[in-house]
Amino acid sequence: MTGAVNVRVPPEYWASSIMPEGVIEKWIQPNGSEVEAGDPVAAIRVESVLHHLLAPCAGRLEATCKVNSVIDPGFVIGQIVPRQDA
Repeated sequence: MTGAVNVRVPPEYWASSIMPEGVIEKWIQPNGSEVEAGDPVAAIRVESVLHHLLAPCAGRLEATCKVNSVIDPGFVIGQIVPRQDA
């Protein structure tokens, strides 16, 4: 079995270090849903800009942070459990 893949907030979302925190505005995909690689899974607000965080792989989303959680660059907000293809 392949391990879960982290859903990590890219440090590139921060244009500067003036505001070192962001916020999870919304989970676009509900916890436990099946997603495809590249699907938007969460909306993250950093420095007044809304970013859509994309699924790194296909599988089941396991959200580990709640809406309005404060996040830092590189923070892990969930995991994708890859599908077990036959």
